[in-house]
Amino acid sequence: MVGLVSLVSTLLLASSIWALPAPPHGLPSPLKLPLPEPNHNLFCIVPFPVVQKLLCPRQGTSSPTTVSTPLGTAQGASDSDGAARFSVKYGSASRWQESSVVSSWALPNGATDPTALPLTCPQNTTADSTMSEDCLSMILYVPSSVKPGSNAPALLWIHGGSFIVGSATDPGLDGSALAAATESVVAVVQYRLGALGFMDPSGNTNLAVKDIVTALQFLQKVLPSFGGDTSKITLAGQSSGANMIRALLAVPSAESLFQSAILQSDTMDYGLLNMSIQETLQDFFNSQINCDSTDTECLTNLSLDDILYASQTLSDDGGDISAAAGLAEPIRPVKDGSFITSPLDSTAPFPHVSKPIILSTVLNEAMPTIYSEFTDPIDSSTYTDVVNITFGTPRTERILTTAVYEVPQQTAEGTTADARPQLSNLGTDQVWRCPTWTFARNWVQNGGQVFVGLYVVGATYPGNDLIPQCLEDGAVCHQDDIEIVFGTVPSPNTAQVALTKEMQARYSSFLRTGNPNTDSFATWTPATTDDVHPLLLGGSGEASVGQCTTSYWGDFVQYDYQVFDI
Repeated sequence: MVGLVSLVSTLLLASSIWALPAPPHGLPSPLKLPLPEPNHNLFCIVPFPVVQKLLCPRQGTSSPTTVSTPLGTAQGASDSDGAARFSVKYGSASRWQESSVVSSWALPNGATDPTALPLTCPQNTTADSTMSEDCLSMILYVPSSVKPGSNAPALLWIHGGSFIVGSATDPGLDGSALAAATESVVAVVQYRLGALGFMDPSGNTNLAVKDIVTALQFLQKVLPSFGGDTSKITLAGQSSGANMIRALLAVPSAESLFQSAILQSDTMDYGLLNMSIQETLQDFFNSQINCDSTDTECLTNLSLDDILYASQTLSDDGGDISAAAGLAEPIRPVKDGSFITSPLDSTAPFPHVSKPIILSTVLNEAMPTIYSEFTDPIDSSTYTDVVNITFGTPRTERILTTAVYEVPQQTAEGTTADARPQLSNLGTDQVWRCPTWTFARNWVQNGGQVFVGLYVVGATYPGNDLIPQCLEDGAVCHQDDIEIVFGTVPSPNTAQVALTKEMQARYSSFLRTGNPNTDSFATWTPATTDDVHPLLLGGSGEASVGQCTTSYWGDFVQYDYQVFDI
């Protein structure tokens, strides 16, 4: 069983589709998800006109536009819909040094064409010609309705990708429609990935998280020039982008830089790393690059290929190096005690909080991983083995004696039912839904307001179309909420159009007031410590509680961050 799971995990990693983290005892597991998103940056950087038109930031323009800012003249372009796009370098950083806000406005990567898209941050799934270490860039989308003096809100979107892939040019992240619908300035940002963002050989952690702080500081300088209000900045992101926001919510020095947050599909079960785990991973990475941590010349002269190879090795072997780190996201934010001061989970006292937040998950978060891992039906014996490998003792016994997770029984015909749906539901509850609801209760109990949602309508994200189960009616897989929010669904159906309209209206209200309710849609009741009131997004009413109770996940069956005390 271990050999099969390890082999499939290796194949999936090699294809840059999914990576699986490690369970207790360091064994690979299909339930320790999360999902590094398929990387399609190459489609947006090099000329694939059909793909660019459907998925990527618009590159055709109708007219140039300029805006005077304190950092100089911003060069952008207006598209046929009247939204202006500004690609810009927001920060500078030498290799493994903290970033700082640029002193003057500049197009990314020395470009002279204002329609040029930024090169991605270095990552193993992208061609050398489409990436650069000089990658601290963002794309600003400003609708024609927002002008200097408008005091419009702003939304800063942080892309996902398990901290090792992704960019501001990922599929579906064209912010024009979202900016126009919400009458806000939308900024889509990129940040250093992998070892370059988290594994400074000298031990300085969280460089990528600090990049987002630099991006926020940049917005503080330039937003008024575009009609934006610096007191109304909301952070939003999906998957590891949401994880990044959770880390920023625990950064006291960033408190004044944004007013609210939207976290979509955060893998909260894993928790932030602690310094002990980080130091173990750091030692391993340093051993791979053959440079002393104080040898500046050696570190400077390391080839990018060597760094990416060492970073990938760390990502692949993370669960063997430290079981608590896991294979999927061993490279992630670290509670270092000075910059990030709280784990924001149940392993330590939760700090007093005040920001309003939205927390959402989708119906079938774990489906892509489970059905990629197991392309054929699995029987009850395999199901039991997978649960045991994933959870160990005593969690396995407790899970398998719970009705909704128990071993599937034989069908009327005498054959064992396919256990993959059971496994998918268990993974969704473990990694996403239930820890998100626990986080919501903690947030409310300690002073904040939170609105919880569950997407039951989505739009198949590129990559998920390779998984037949994600194409079935009613399935909403991890990432299938992205194009709904951005309004970039190709050929949307009636339900998708309606949900896009609703979510953009709710986000518009939330950006301004911290409350996603509008007169046009059903009341979204804020969570309490007893009832999180999870609104069905695309459906009607609230989601059933299931096993996401205070007495089950986090108590009777502990989360990973509790098991590993991270």
